[in-house]
Amino acid sequence: MTTAALSAELASAGLDVHSDRPLAPLTTYGVGGNGACVVKASSADQVVAVSEILRGHPEVETLVMGRGSNLLIADEGFDGLVVVMAPSPTENAVSVDGDIVEAGGAMLMPVLARRSVGASRGGLEWCVGIPGTVGGAVRMNAGGHGADMTSSVIDATVLSLRSGQIVRVSAEQLGFYFRGSALSGSHVVLSVRMKTAFQDSAIGTSEINAVVGWRREHQPGGRNAGSVFVNPGAGDESAGALIHAAGLRGFTIGAVSVSEKHANFIQAGEGSSAADVAAVMSHVQSTVEDVHGIRLYSEVCLVGFSADLMTRFSHPSHTSEAHVEAKEHLQSLLGEHA
Repeated sequence: MTTAALSAELASAGLDVHSDRPLAPLTTYGVGGNGACVVKASSADQVVAVSEILRGHPEVETLVMGRGSNLLIADEGFDGLVVVMAPSPTENAVSVDGDIVEAGGAMLMPVLARRSVGASRGGLEWCVGIPGTVGGAVRMNAGGHGADMTSSVIDATVLSLRSGQIVRVSAEQLGFYFRGSALSGSHVVLSVRMKTAFQDSAIGTSEINAVVGWRREHQPGGRNAGSVFVNPGAGDESAGALIHAAGLRGFTIGAVSVSEKHANFIQAGEGSSAADVAAVMSHVQSTVEDVHGIRLYSEVCLVGFSADLMTRFSHPSHTSEAHVEAKEHLQSLLGEHA
């Protein structure tokens, strides 16, 4: 079986599918190659339909994408199935049940922040500074301004593309760690329930405006994936401070450079390639380690690169016994071991 056969089956089911589709426009970096089979899903029913067909193609790798705000896709692309989650019109509203706010996985985080504030709920204002989707934020345990998904999520409704099972998974079972979770490329977050507290909408709006203002003042716009490197452990300076102290602001390869405004941002310019972004990341990592004796690891998810390169940037905690156990437990919950 090939991705061509998979594409044909998905098309026969009435799904929006494309073969050999460019993925660069679907990411905030705007670089990278093509996806062998790319299907757009804007409802849980469509994701279920994708899963039913995919189960006949167990050899095909999978990648779930939202806004692509934390992805660096190799110039060679991704030789598998890419499921692009797009919000339906009904998913631009949040539901409120007491102190619980529920949102669809394809909803953008800034929309979640504004909708929850509009419903007089407080605690999710920080989400306005995260450019990705709610589902992507859960998978990556996104955070900022002193909060993250770990501190907000009660549970998530997750579909396994491999088993077709849909399970409500508790925050503990999601296996959160710093900028990561037990979720994988075969898991689709359909919806998330988060804890909030009553708050006057005017206060929440003021907090949102403060977050937006801070980001405009301190972080660059343009083509980037936010902070690239994970901050080192307690007692160490931030990744940005270490990069700055190593004299790397403005360092450039091709049309890719370390931001002058924030040293932990890597900017892609016109004519950039994923290889150049990875080369800048590698140079920054090596230089910081030479200068400070501290190895930096990536917050950005690398897709389609060599195993050696991805291992180079992967934090050791990703392969820790606790994390491996959390992933295996989640796979079992979702019926992937059957």
